[in-house]
Amino acid sequence: MDIEVKQKALLELKKVVFQCKACDLAATCTNKVFSDGNPGAKIMLIGEAPGAEEDASGIPFVGRAGKLLTQLLTDAGIDRQNDLYIVNTVKCRPPNNRVPTDFEKKCCSDYLSAQINIVKPKVIVLCGATALKSFSKGEYTISQIRGQWIDLFDGIKAMAIFHPSFLLRKHSLDEGSPRDLTHKDLLRIKRFIEKD
Repeated sequence: MDIEVKQKALLELKKVVFQCKACDLAATCTNKVFSDGNPGAKIMLIGEAPGAEEDASGIPFVGRAGKLLTQLLTDAGIDRQNDLYIVNTVKCRPPNNRVPTDFEKKCCSDYLSAQINIVKPKVIVLCGATALKSFSKGEYTISQIRGQWIDLFDGIKAMAIFHPSFLLRKHSLDEGSPRDLTHKDLLRIKRFIEKD
């Protein structure tokens, strides 16, 4: 599917998402947060849910955690706008930044599946525990599985990484620290997509 076809399909999907009232989050959010980045990218990053700044702007990962994510990507040679397509497990902010419920994730799951099917990335990065549990059904924790290739999607490689909000509390850059491991995971993803 060429980029123009992808953009048109995503625009149509976005219109549907913006009309969605399947769960109570639609009534409490300011903006639905559909995506950011390049729909032609080889990497799709799936986060948890919009936070306060994302809800205000309508763009995923723009708060403190988003700024750290952008820096981590840059340090690994991944351009956020060109090399990545970013989405969340849910499109609306849960009140008080709580973790989205299984029901809320289920209400958005068809939209997320459609985004994956339209973008057809080579790699899906599951950013944090909520994104990982949404696809692995809680079989793994981030600490157990991060940095390893997992097959959760039909023909698409996936890797889980620590969520940047967790890394905001872990400042060490020492060898083996969560930030160091995340940097290495992103470098591994970068090398993988460059193999083509």
